[in-house]
Amino acid sequence: MVKVRHSRLHTKKWSTFTLVLSMLFMLTVVLFILLGLGAFSLPVSSEDSSPNDLNSYRRMASESDGDGMGKREEQWTEILSWEPRAFLYHNFLSKEECEYLINLAKPHMVKSTVVDSKTGRSKDSRVRTSSGMFLRRGRDRFIREIEKRIADFSFIPVEHGEGLQVLHYEVGQKYEAHFDYFLDEFNTKNGGQRTATLLMYLSDVEEGGETVFPAANVNISAVPWWNELSECAKQGLSLKPKRGNALLFWSTRPDATLDPSSLHGSCPVIRGNKWSATKWMHLGEYKI
Repeated sequence: MVKVRHSRLHTKKWSTFTLVLSMLFMLTVVLFILLGLGAFSLPVSSEDSSPNDLNSYRRMASESDGDGMGKREEQWTEILSWEPRAFLYHNFLSKEECEYLINLAKPHMVKSTVVDSKTGRSKDSRVRTSSGMFLRRGRDRFIREIEKRIADFSFIPVEHGEGLQVLHYEVGQKYEAHFDYFLDEFNTKNGGQRTATLLMYLSDVEEGGETVFPAANVNISAVPWWNELSECAKQGLSLKPKRGNALLFWSTRPDATLDPSSLHGSCPVIRGNKWSATKWMHLGEYKI
């Protein structure tokens, strides 16, 4: 009797083992079928990158553009200055996104104005000779994707930003040195003071059209593109327009006081055309 019981127990264990092996075999077959159909893929390391290679992460991140249009080239950020705080984001926009913003704005361009510091109202001025127009915040899904990207880069909520302003500079047109922060009470009622600006370059410029910071506390001739700058641009820290790049700079210090070193301007275009888009961001929510 003991031998019979042992035989039955042994047979039961063998049956369970056979069942498990059969299930594993079936799962393996299903896995190979899915791989063959391309339903998913296993991660494969490239020969020129290691698991801890941040550059490889940067390459992978640049391949995914969320809900935006077009494929952006490799992205990275560069510190330009600490007085003012200024950072350059390479390839912030794709070529298609730049063209989309230009085409949206073209039919609605009007002469640019400046803010009267006494009344807080817009007025014509010789210091600003470009043309421009505003795109309402959250206008469509492409604008919303760009605005979310701006918020992620600046760490300032989308709700704190004004609508995008698209600007066009033709030969000879410029914007003399000015501050983006306000000196009147009227313009700070909605959202408080402007704290940061993101300037996106929508086109290359053959010559001129640089963004210049005349009061920046840096070695202005240390930039690698110094010899390519116009005479206007050599008066301060300057940046040549490059399609897709974005310049983030702060009009306030970390303690929210005004930063006079954020004085900036747009040098006259000498050859070509300059298209750009500006996002002004406030300390508080900006209601539209």
